[in-house]
Order: sequence, then structure tokens, then C-alpha cells
Amino acid sequence: MRRRRRRLRSWFAADKTVKHAVPEMQLDGQISTLKPPQVGDAPDPTEILSDEILLRVLAALPDSVRLSVSLVCRRWLRLAGRLRRSLTVLDWSFLHRRRLPLRFPNLDDLDLVPASFATPSDADAGVVLSKGAVSFSVDAGADPPVGECRFLEPDVIDRGLVIVASDCPGLRKLSLVALASEVGVRAVAEACDILQELELHRCSDLALRPISAFKNLQILRIVGAVEGFYSGPGVADIGLTMLAHGCKRLVKLELAGCEGSYDGISAVGQCCEMLEELTISNHRMDAGWIAALSFCENLKKLRLQSCRRIDADPGPLEHLGRCPSIQTLQMEQCQLRDKRSLEALFRVCEAVREVMFENCWGLDDDMFSLSSICRYVRSLSLEGCSLLTTKGFESVVLSWIDLKRLEVISCNNIKDDEVSPTLTNLFSTLKEFKWRPDSKSVLAMGLSGTDMGKKGGRFFK
Repeated sequence: MRRRRRRLRSWFAADKTVKHAVPEMQLDGQISTLKPPQVGDAPDPTEILSDEILLRVLAALPDSVRLSVSLVCRRWLRLAGRLRRSLTVLDWSFLHRRRLPLRFPNLDDLDLVPASFATPSDADAGVVLSKGAVSFSVDAGADPPVGECRFLEPDVIDRGLVIVASDCPGLRKLSLVALASEVGVRAVAEACDILQELELHRCSDLALRPISAFKNLQILRIVGAVEGFYSGPGVADIGLTMLAHGCKRLVKLELAGCEGSYDGISAVGQCCEMLEELTISNHRMDAGWIAALSFCENLKKLRLQSCRRIDADPGPLEHLGRCPSIQTLQMEQCQLRDKRSLEALFRVCEAVREVMFENCWGLDDDMFSLSSICRYVRSLSLEGCSLLTTKGFESVVLSWIDLKRLEVISCNNIKDDEVSPTLTNLFSTLKEFKWRPDSKSVLAMGLSGTDMGKKGGRFFK
């Protein structure tokens, strides 16, 4: 076998015309492909392929495989970098080395938030605290070790943004910490003139002053504070008003950990006439902000996420306006214990077509009955609503004559054996139906006819 391998090697070395070909030999009626020998100076069979062809091959690979394939050689690393569209920077010095345009020339999505956290020391760099998409190194020697996280200096972030503006003019999405001055932010806005999506962490009112420099901005996410990570001056009515006058072409807006009141939300509704989607997460707004939603005349989707309260004092219900074009109302991990504020929300969103509750606390029969105010609901999704019973669920669902889609998941107090024949007839008319309210009942249905689940009576007599 060794002599045969030596002959094959000498044959490949002698015949230069077939050095990129893959020879085939007939062995016992079968075709066997001989692999190129694993030697240090062996030729690369992909050299005959142009960059365009090899790019098409690499583009067909999954992202997980493409990362491993890029380590084969320098050429593949360079071509894989051309296919990379999004990148999360973990080390701020990567920007100053000016390697970004060389490694990833076609980036359109850049996340600078993880690199904006300052590492306490090399010894403590291994201790990392994470929450969602945000993570930073903590000082294990501090007392307490977990507290207000530290960011890079504003002038360092400024210099990095100037480099980004010079090296990545084709960006469409950018995420950063809003500690830079107006010089750094305006440099990005002027160079990246096609930027459409912007995400600002630890944002304040002053950080929103240069927001009008982004001429084509359509999607904006503002994070004022993240509990357990960082706090800050926050975003109040002044910042929301500057946002409203500077970003009149906004289509999607998310306010996370922001303050404000009726004045700020009404300014956004009056100036941002194209706003279709509004997300409010963990808000700290003053009482009465719900009444300002009626100024968002073209709003189609309203999403409340991780809100400890909806509105402390929404005011008289007869003075509330309406969102005429609202289509979707979505509530995730919210505290729904204030009946008055929830009723005010349903009054404003009376014309909604799709209602979604996901892991909301306090949603019992009495609170859920308020959703009958929305008379035109066509789709209902319930997940993790353990206080809601079959009786309370049925009383509301039967009142919606336009209901076409229903999804009930992990609502343990909604029982299969308590469903009435009227509700069963409604199920048969739905276009989309997903029913998993109680894991025990699903298990009993799956084990029916197998004589299992009978306390061991079949096997342990």
C-alpha cells in the first residue's frame, strides 16, 4: 500500500496538466475517487474557481458551517467576510486597528454595544453578567460585585464612531451606547446616509439632540435604563419631543425603560404620522399617557412588554380617544392587576383585530372580561394565563362573532372537560386552532387506549 501511494505521488508531481483534476480508477467494477495526498505543498483544487463561483458555493452553506469553512485558508476567510452582513463587535480596539473594512467590506448591520462596556481588569475579565442580548464584565473584588456597569469614555466612543463612519458607509442598522457627543453621532449620520434602523442604549434627552441628522431613519429603539445593569438620566418628554420633530419618517418605535407622559407620547403621535408599530417596555411613564395614544392615527400594532403597571391614572374613560387603525394588541410579561387602566387600554384599542396575552400576571376572569370591549377581534392568543378559567374564557370568546383564529397554550385552569357544546361548535368553525391549555389533559389524551398511567396497575400487580 505504501509503494502504491508513493507511485501516485510521483505521478501527480510529474503530470502538471492534471494537477487540479480528480482521477478515477476502475476497481472491481466500482468507481473509486482518489483524494489528493495530504502533503504540505499540495495544490489547492479550488484555485481554478473564480471568486464569484466560490462565493456562490459559500453562500449556499448554513451560517454555522460557513464559520468553520472560513478557517480553511486566507482566501476562504476573505470571501466568507464578504458574505457577512451583520457583526457584533466585542472589543473596541478592533475598530481602531481599521480591520473592519478589510475583513467585512459588505456589512449593513453593526452592533457596538457589547464592546462599549469597560472591563474592570484582566484578572476579573472572566466574570461576565448577561441579561438578554446585553453582557459586561463585573469586578469580582467590588462590594457588591454587581452594580452599575461602566462604559468606555465618551471621547473613545467618539473616535470609534468616526472610524465607523469612514469605514462602513453602507450601514443600514447600527446599535451603540448613547455616550458619544454630537460630533460622533453626526459623523455617522452624514456618512451612512442610507441608515434606516438605529438602537441607542443608556439614552438621555441630550443624546437625542442630533437625531434629526439621520434623514432616512425608519426604525428606532431607545433604551433609557436596564434594571440591574445600568441607569441613567433617562428619556422624558423633552427627549420624546425632540425625537418627534427630528424623525418624522419613523415607522417603528420602541421605548424601553423610558420616562415621559401625555405630552411626549402625543408629540410622537402628531409628528410621526407614518408610525405603524409602537413598543413600550418596562416604562416609567407618568399617569395619563394612555390618552395620548389616540394621536397615533396610523398605529397598527401596540406592544407592551415587562410593564409593572399600564397607567397609574388614565383619567376619565369618556375623555379617551381611539386608535382607528389599530390591528394588533400584544402584552408580554405585564402586570395586569389594575382594572381601571386595563379598561382604558381596551377603550383606546377598541377596533383591534388581534389580541395576544403572553405570561401576564393577574389576568383572571374579571380582568379578561374587559377584553369584550373590543368587539371586532378575529384572532386571540393566550399563553401562560394560569388564573383564567374555562367559564371566564368562554364568556368572552363566544361574544366575538368574527373570531377566526384561536391559540390557547399552558392555561392550566382551562379544562377540556369543562368546554361546553356551544364552545365546541365554535372550535369547528375556526380557520386556525391550537389547543394545549393543560399539559395533564394532553398527556391523558396521548395515553388513552394504552393502559398506561394507571398507577402501575399493568406492570406491578
